[in-house]
Amino acid sequence: MEKHTAKESARDQFVSKAGFIFAAAGSAVGLGNVWRFPYLAGQNGGGAFVLFYLLCVIVIGFGLMLAEFAIGRHTQLSSVNAFRKLDKRFTFVGAMGVLAAFVIMGYYPVVGGWSVAYIFKSLLGQLSTDSQIMGEAFGSLAAGTFSPIFWTAVYLLANIVIVIKGISAGIEKASKVMMPLLFILLIILVIRSLTLPNAIDGLKYLFVPDFSKITGDVMLSALGQAFFSLSLGMGCMITYASYLSKNENLVQNAIIVPLMDTSVALLSGIVIIPATVSFGFDLGQGPGLVFVTVPAIFATMGPVLGRLFGIIFFLLLTLAALTSSLSLLEVVVSYLIDNRKWDRKRAVIISSIVLFIMCILASLSMGPLSGFTIAGLNIFDALDWFANNLLLPVGGIFITLYIGWFWGKDKVKEEVTNGGSVRFAIFEIWIFLCKFVIPVIVTLVLLSGIGII
Repeated sequence: MEKHTAKESARDQFVSKAGFIFAAAGSAVGLGNVWRFPYLAGQNGGGAFVLFYLLCVIVIGFGLMLAEFAIGRHTQLSSVNAFRKLDKRFTFVGAMGVLAAFVIMGYYPVVGGWSVAYIFKSLLGQLSTDSQIMGEAFGSLAAGTFSPIFWTAVYLLANIVIVIKGISAGIEKASKVMMPLLFILLIILVIRSLTLPNAIDGLKYLFVPDFSKITGDVMLSALGQAFFSLSLGMGCMITYASYLSKNENLVQNAIIVPLMDTSVALLSGIVIIPATVSFGFDLGQGPGLVFVTVPAIFATMGPVLGRLFGIIFFLLLTLAALTSSLSLLEVVVSYLIDNRKWDRKRAVIISSIVLFIMCILASLSMGPLSGFTIAGLNIFDALDWFANNLLLPVGGIFITLYIGWFWGKDKVKEEVTNGGSVRFAIFEIWIFLCKFVIPVIVTLVLLSGIGII
């Protein structure tokens, strides 16, 4: 059962360590870092939220990511077949991961499309200093019929072009360009934000904890953000690790990837929070912070600078979305290749057609189809709730339980230490986290997401 077939050994692989790191970090880095983290920090007291978020990343980020890396690299298979090979009783966990990736890709490209649209809005000088005007413009885009679908198609096409080329020639090459570019754009925006009047007040809000603001809701919000922002529980990291060579240092990678992901979130906060404070906008704006408040902030910088920084920011947002959605599409494609024996081209094209249809419905559900609801939620929100509040936490719980209780400590240690050649001093602590701590923490995320706590 543990032997690798000839077909598995011929599986496409990442050809460099940097390629894998950039791809895995890109999978983790998404709209959750650039869009969700700043507005959650703004809504939840800034520094108190950030402090608890960082603690959660250290425990969940490293612990669960290493678990997924170990399963993927050991089996050299996508998530469903990985669990089927290891323990058929856990095949459902892999299936839930594929389903989660599929469901998320049924609406995520819609938001990616908004990002692309805003690159062109910035380019054409359509940003306004009035946040109410920007709110109406964003509402018009999101609730539109043809325009959002067109931009969704443009965004999804970029995913198709990259994923259809495979791992080494497609995802790895693209990630090695996009991730460094993403960091360069972030640094440019950080420098601009920190040179604004009163930027120091925004930095204090973001990084100086006011412990009186730490409540149960703030902690659950930080916990959920730490879990969701790392692309865990949906098979992305299992799938990417399945393309790794047996010589890769999984422990080191499981430290580097969460660090890169967290640095993008913090840098995005440094871009948005000080600028929002400097220009007197509302930090509690919520999800509209990026598409309403930020464009209004850029517009106050004048027609030339405003346009330039608007283009840079929304290009950054698009890159963050794209690096993440590539891994989501690859989870679905990898399943079809491994399980259905489809060739990559067929798997990419057919799955993308189905996903585009789902995206059309998700987009229209904020406009012409808004009257159609599922348990009170439109299609977009229902897909988001099902994937993020149910599938991902359940997947995360069972992945760590499998590592901690079922695979066997000796087998796990053999895999994560490359047969003893990689030093892992805190192995026993990590196993303890997988057995007891991470399942409890992610259960809290699940119970919070479904409204029980």
